[in-house]
Amino acid sequence: MMAWTDRHCRYLHRLAAPRALLFTEMITANALLHGPAERLLRFDPEEHPVAIQLGGSDPNDLARAARLAEQAGYDEINLNVGCPSPRVREGRFGACLMLEPGLVRDCIGAMAAAVRVPVTIKCRLGVDAADSDELLDRFIETTAAGGCRVYYIHARKALLAGLTPAQNRAVPPLQYDRAYRLRARFPALRFIVNGGVEDCAAVARHLEHVDGVMIGRTAYHNPGRLAAMHTAVYGGHPVDSWSLMRAYLGYVERELALGTPLNDMTRHALGVFAGLPGARRYRRMLSDSTRLRANDPALLEDALACLDRAVA
Repeated sequence: MMAWTDRHCRYLHRLAAPRALLFTEMITANALLHGPAERLLRFDPEEHPVAIQLGGSDPNDLARAARLAEQAGYDEINLNVGCPSPRVREGRFGACLMLEPGLVRDCIGAMAAAVRVPVTIKCRLGVDAADSDELLDRFIETTAAGGCRVYYIHARKALLAGLTPAQNRAVPPLQYDRAYRLRARFPALRFIVNGGVEDCAAVARHLEHVDGVMIGRTAYHNPGRLAAMHTAVYGGHPVDSWSLMRAYLGYVERELALGTPLNDMTRHALGVFAGLPGARRYRRMLSDSTRLRANDPALLEDALACLDRAVA
């Protein structure tokens, strides 16, 4: 999720979900090839297994970017064919590529030939008027010929004209049955459903029909809910919010010593105590702009102190 997640967010989510596959935000192939690749590719070893999501439409550039990601240690390379952002569309990648399955096949083929780790696709059910099961099947058939075996399906179509990216996450209706149908239609491939998954009951329902569930904003806004979902799938006991933040505090302290701005890390933790007593005081304390600018290392401890009586 561009502008939302980063390596600090992934570390926090790894604490909540020890066995889940984590994803980076979308990173363009051009950014890796012509920008600060070392910074963009950096991640903590504790994040494994972790996939990098790439954006682009040039097979050669994507192959080179995939090779850099594999060399950096990523466990999976995912091509974004689902983002409806106008800026992304202007760059000829994201959801608009669903209208060019042959090009996506070539991109996947070039990436798969360049690396040994899995190369996968995240897409939608369709784009604008190109929204039939026949066209979706053709997209899957064509891109599978390039070597893709795993598809992350946001169970909505994308409307590229007239809707913002936020509206594209809400206005087009969810059609889980169409995502479920793909598993029966293509039994040799794996399908993971995404979109509108907010609780453990929904995860359980989806897993009766598909191979996995991808969680986005629900996990970001409430890491405790992610922990509960992880436990529902893998068993055990979910980490409680207090223990989660205590563990994250150690990471924050290490990163502060390396020069990482405090706000880069604390902004991902605002929802850890969502719905619990004292959460508002905790968020208010953790949002103190003066102390954040000063990289005050005691800020997180003081925020947690707001919860001592309510949550401990």
